[in-house]
Amino acid sequence: MQFDAIDKVIKNAIGVMESSKYQMFEICESARSEWEALNKELHQVMDEVSRTIDQVDKLEVEYKRSRIRLTEVSRDFHRFKEEDIRVAYEAATQMQLQLIMAREKEHHLRARRDELQKRIRNVDKTVERAEALVGQMNVVLKYLSGDLNQVTRILESAKNRQLIGLKIILAQEEERKRIAREIHDGPAQAMANMVLRSEIAERMLDRQEYATVKEELSDLKGAVRFGLEEVRKIIFNLRPMALDDLGLMPTLRKYVQDFEDRTRIHIRFEVIGVETRLPSAMEVAVFRLVQEGLANVLKHSKASHAGIEITYQRQMVKVVVKDNGVGFSVDKLEAMIARGNSHFGIMGMRERVELLGGRMDIESEPNAGAKLTMIIPISLEQREE
Repeated sequence: MQFDAIDKVIKNAIGVMESSKYQMFEICESARSEWEALNKELHQVMDEVSRTIDQVDKLEVEYKRSRIRLTEVSRDFHRFKEEDIRVAYEAATQMQLQLIMAREKEHHLRARRDELQKRIRNVDKTVERAEALVGQMNVVLKYLSGDLNQVTRILESAKNRQLIGLKIILAQEEERKRIAREIHDGPAQAMANMVLRSEIAERMLDRQEYATVKEELSDLKGAVRFGLEEVRKIIFNLRPMALDDLGLMPTLRKYVQDFEDRTRIHIRFEVIGVETRLPSAMEVAVFRLVQEGLANVLKHSKASHAGIEITYQRQMVKVVVKDNGVGFSVDKLEAMIARGNSHFGIMGMRERVELLGGRMDIESEPNAGAKLTMIIPISLEQREE
């Protein structure tokens, strides 16, 4: 009777998943149509951006000429009449207005272009997720339609995947909270301060306190630079662009140097073997492992020195993060992780390594520092990518 009930549940699940699969096909096709429309509009906008940039360049040249002409007629009162000065001034003003309007148009077109590119990337991700879900549904349907003796193993696998999914969601939420805090404490506060100081400068201008306004604008410029630097730091933490441009090792060296300058923790960075480019996803994963490892050193170890060691071998990459901090009991840590108590950093690192098919070893004792060793395999197919 239990197997009959399970069989009935499985048949119902198969029916639902078949229906859902066709719905996913429809979503995928709709997303592709949207992608084509967005891509067509993007090409149109990019063409218009190119034309507008050319127009701005020409207007800038004309505006400079009109300014030079205005300067000439304004200085030589003997050769030019008042009417000539008026005509030159109006021409320069008109050219300035045209230039301002063209620049504003260019700004809006660039913003529209960036928005379209962002939407196209999101639609691409939607298509990828839809195709991945269809593939997963096909796999599950194949299992469910097969031998009933596989059900227990499938359910256990689904349970494990669900747990991993929940942990990923939890990690994502933690990351969102961290980003929200960084934006609130950094750029948001700086921008509020800029608004206030600009209002003060406006009031001073009304009172013609030009010297004070100049000082205020100088301070405001410094605040803008600080805010821009904070935004760049947040962007780097989200996705270091240097990973795509320069590769893993230069990006890690820059990050380690910035971390050392910021925390005053001396870090010894060492690369063993021949540096080679890895698949993009793997380079991101290795960077995140080092980033999380150093974050743990900063938060918990009270260390004065730390070490990063990257070893390249033909079929694997080994990442070692160690410190001379207070250390901890590995058995107690493992027990806490097994009970689900905190230590999301270690859990996230271990899960990231396991998703890549590798393993992570932890070595530590109280008052004897800590050492994390992560071994990530590289298949021949990955090297060929």
